[in-house]
Amino acid sequence: MCEQPAPETRRPPGGRDDDEVFLPDANCTSSSVTFLQELPSYRSILRRRTSAGGTQDRRQNNHGFVRPPAAEKRNLVEGTGVENEAVVRSIREYALNIPEKRRLRDIQEANVKYLSGWDQWKQTRNKSWKKFLDEIKELSSYLELWRNDIRSIEGKFGTGIKSYFSFLRFLVMLNFIIFVLMFSFITLPSTISKYGVLNSSYVKVPSESIELRCRNYTINGTKELVYFHTYIIDLLSGTGFLEMTSLFYGYYTIDMVQLKVIKYNVPLAYLLTTLVCLSLSLIWIVKRSVEGFKQNLVREEDQFQSYCNKIFAGWDFCITDLNASRLKHSSLQYELKTDLAEERLRQKKADRTTEEKLRIYCLRLFLNIFVLALLSVCFYSIYRATIYSQENISNDSIKMMFEGNLLVQYLPSIVITLANFIAPLFFSYIIRLEEYSPAFEIRLTLMRCVFVRLANIGVLLFSLWNRISCGNEKCKPCGYNYELYPCWESRVGQEMYKLMIFDFIIIFAVAVFVDFPRKLLVTYYSCKPIQWCGLQEFGIPENVLEIVYGQTICWIGIFYSPVLPAIATVKYFIVFYIKKISLMHTCRPSKRPVRASSSNFFFLVVLLIGLVLAFIPLGLSMTYFRPSKACGPFVNFNSSWDVVPHTIQGFPTALQKVLNGIASEAFAVPFFMVICLIMFYFIALAGAHKRVVDQLREQLVMESRDKLFLIRKLTEAQKHS
Repeated sequence: MCEQPAPETRRPPGGRDDDEVFLPDANCTSSSVTFLQELPSYRSILRRRTSAGGTQDRRQNNHGFVRPPAAEKRNLVEGTGVENEAVVRSIREYALNIPEKRRLRDIQEANVKYLSGWDQWKQTRNKSWKKFLDEIKELSSYLELWRNDIRSIEGKFGTGIKSYFSFLRFLVMLNFIIFVLMFSFITLPSTISKYGVLNSSYVKVPSESIELRCRNYTINGTKELVYFHTYIIDLLSGTGFLEMTSLFYGYYTIDMVQLKVIKYNVPLAYLLTTLVCLSLSLIWIVKRSVEGFKQNLVREEDQFQSYCNKIFAGWDFCITDLNASRLKHSSLQYELKTDLAEERLRQKKADRTTEEKLRIYCLRLFLNIFVLALLSVCFYSIYRATIYSQENISNDSIKMMFEGNLLVQYLPSIVITLANFIAPLFFSYIIRLEEYSPAFEIRLTLMRCVFVRLANIGVLLFSLWNRISCGNEKCKPCGYNYELYPCWESRVGQEMYKLMIFDFIIIFAVAVFVDFPRKLLVTYYSCKPIQWCGLQEFGIPENVLEIVYGQTICWIGIFYSPVLPAIATVKYFIVFYIKKISLMHTCRPSKRPVRASSSNFFFLVVLLIGLVLAFIPLGLSMTYFRPSKACGPFVNFNSSWDVVPHTIQGFPTALQKVLNGIASEAFAVPFFMVICLIMFYFIALAGAHKRVVDQLREQLVMESRDKLFLIRKLTEAQKHS
């Protein structure tokens, strides 16, 4: 037998001894070593060593990353690596069994007395601080909104449906925080200043710079006798008495608020608070989506273990309800059928002839042309409905009938809702003819539905701005259509307000007047057509698109209606209970399985698309379109963004130079280069981590082959004995 080095002369992790676990020295051979050299892992590493030229550096790069955890574990268990507090980690983080963890804990406690007083104090402080944070985290979990409700839903229907309600809770919290910011920095200072609580100054427009007709802004229906149904129309459409409130942009005419020695610039606060709310939404969404992306990436890259994961690790142990467990069984069965169908489709795709490929490509091209035509019809209908609605909302609209006036007010919202309902029906039928894989069918259909819902909002805004920024001569004095839109920002805010209200009405009406009667018919009537239709499915992707659509409306309207996030908070708060009652009593969960990790990532990606869409019109409105000259805090500027350089001009000269330098090309180009270098570094780091993961995965495969080899040898030895 070969002599082994003494424990006290053992080399540190990463040295030669650690790297030579599978590569013993040629002079140190025995029967056991010869037997180990027959392992598949040894032969694979030997081939890799030969192809790499047999250098020690290459061997360290290939295997050095595997050994330090084992060496660290050995040192910690033997008591040789606990002198430094920085090395000692939580016992839970080590991949050890319970007896070894207990032994490790005893070793760490025994070595505490050999530490200095300062080190002992630091260790005690760290333990106390960690315990304090754990208690705070546990206490905050009890204050979490809808904690018991979501746990009950998770227990009955699994983590997939639970992820939808968690996503809804996230939107409630996000809108509440946005409302607090908008109310604290915009609405509250303007409101208390108008009541004379604080010294303030209103926006003053020089008469020689702006024509008198541009400053003419009167709100209809607020001075004469008003009928009761007019109040209902004003409440639903945001006109009349609501147009004078803090709900819309035209209310904010305060220029400066005096807070003792501080002058509070309301126009600057209005612009910056809006940008901060949008940036906060972006950061929060990206932070949450990164966590889901990690889980989704690991799950997608583990394709060779797909069947094993579904069979041995696919069960959701949070389920306690019998019906939900049956549904989970059918979901797993559906997943396996989907995987088998994808395998058959992949094989069929590989066996296709040139004529078959040409046929399917031509069919897909024709169907996509039909989809584009359908989208064009939807967009044109929304455009015409918006134009008709804006043309008929005139000064004498109060003389119209109640139903006619309300229909004209809500005509764009009705057409958008119909487009959101009809287009997905065509998409679900068309996708069956395109012969895609089942998983890709779901993703493509959902992306088409996302595009329809978000693009409809874009067409509505385009129609409005096409009317606001007319190109004829009568718009030149003010820069916009001042006759129809004396305060065009409030009009855009009213459209977003109507979309928000109508979306909530549709959600409530579907739950009460569609799902509930359908539940009664299915329960108490045994007619075959009714039983064939069954209960309404609680489709998670469709419900997510519904609330993302509403959240996009909220983000777009935040600049034109600062109190809109409060309405969105109340709306989603009520929608939570509507959806919960529908799920529990009137609907059935979808048979298509939805994983919590992938669904959370998909929800946030769709929400991120909606946020990006909201940035586009808001950015154009802040930098390109001229503000209204009859209302709002930006009447003295050619664009809302001009308040920033105007404010910078009042700073000290040195600070102005610093800010102008940051905004110059001399700073932007090096900053961009540094960002690119950092990005390339992280890309290279991600590539290195990916290679390490691939090597670890290959090592796991080798270990399984080694076990099979050893079992086979053991079986042969038993036969010979």
